[in-house]
Amino acid sequence: MAKDPVSHIDTLLQHTGTAPFNPQTGSAPVNLPSMRASTVRFQNLDALEATQRRKASGQRAATYGRMGMDTHAALEQVFCELEGGTHAYLASSGMSGITLVMLSLLSAGDHALVADCVYGPVYELDAALLKRLNIEITYFSADDDLESLVRPNTRLLYVESPGSLLFQMLDIPALAAFARSHDLVLACDNTWGSGYIYQPLKLGAHVSVVAGTKYVGGHSDLMLGAVVTNDAEVAQRLNRTQYAMGYSISADDAWLALRGVRTLPIRMAQHANHALQVCEFLAGRPEVARIYHPAWRDDTGHALWQRDCTGSNGMLAVELRLSPEASRRFVDALQLFGIGFSWGGFESLVQWVTRGELARHRYWTGGDHALVRLHIGLENPADVIADLAQALDQASV
Repeated sequence: MAKDPVSHIDTLLQHTGTAPFNPQTGSAPVNLPSMRASTVRFQNLDALEATQRRKASGQRAATYGRMGMDTHAALEQVFCELEGGTHAYLASSGMSGITLVMLSLLSAGDHALVADCVYGPVYELDAALLKRLNIEITYFSADDDLESLVRPNTRLLYVESPGSLLFQMLDIPALAAFARSHDLVLACDNTWGSGYIYQPLKLGAHVSVVAGTKYVGGHSDLMLGAVVTNDAEVAQRLNRTQYAMGYSISADDAWLALRGVRTLPIRMAQHANHALQVCEFLAGRPEVARIYHPAWRDDTGHALWQRDCTGSNGMLAVELRLSPEASRRFVDALQLFGIGFSWGGFESLVQWVTRGELARHRYWTGGDHALVRLHIGLENPADVIADLAQALDQASV
């Protein structure tokens, strides 16, 4: 038997989910076309019923267009390869994917432990929906004694690593061991790693959630979420809830994500390289009190990053010895950075973080210092650094 030549994810991403050869012509396009559909036709009732049985058993099987056709199936396969999962479920956004996880795994009267460093809208999901459904959330920090927080009705341990604003690394293997010892499901928001540089499932998590809007898409022009698992029981619950809630994503967005993911390896490496160059620059500026970036040698999570990750990306946060007014001048003076809440595209972005957002994160010890979150894009890093320098100069006047 010939040896499988594929041993690297970079290679898999170029060959997974591509168009199959036509058996009549022996030819195929390189890229799978965007396959749109609302109605799915069946040749006879036996074929329909067989498809329904596959769907009920948790296999991928489309009886209606909103479940997605070949383009969606190809993207699900890509997410499974990235995350090391066996089942992937697509959602219309990263937040929609988080909601799918919560509503699949929690019921009225249940309790969940949620890391306080998670994506900010999770707090709104809790306030607007989960509380109304009689689902209770306890937020914890990495220093808390989780043993004391577990209740008889605790069902889920939900985290994001690195954290959303301050990029603190969590010990996923330790959390996984804790979850299993208490019969909890561990779900991790892995948008930062997107499966390529970080794989929570291989570290013991049951579920990985990815906002494909970010690095998978890579071009700031699509909305996409994915929930990936390698646990058959969890997959059944996700599968049933996704169907019941009517989740659907555009075939064109799935197609754009397939196209974007082909360049993920080279984009991610370039973002990471540029971000470290920016860290080197920022470390020499008197206005900078602290840099939050796990690949940066002075970050407190650097050892965990070295142990658990295979690379980094363009995300970092900077604690500035500036007043709120001066930090606003800094943000407004930037010329190459768009002001926006997303990241993972080719461009550089800045977010001015409010006091209210920081108040949720006990990892923050900066007091009255300002915090800005930067996404370092694919521009020449010398130009990005020059832009940061002139903006800091203006802010310090």
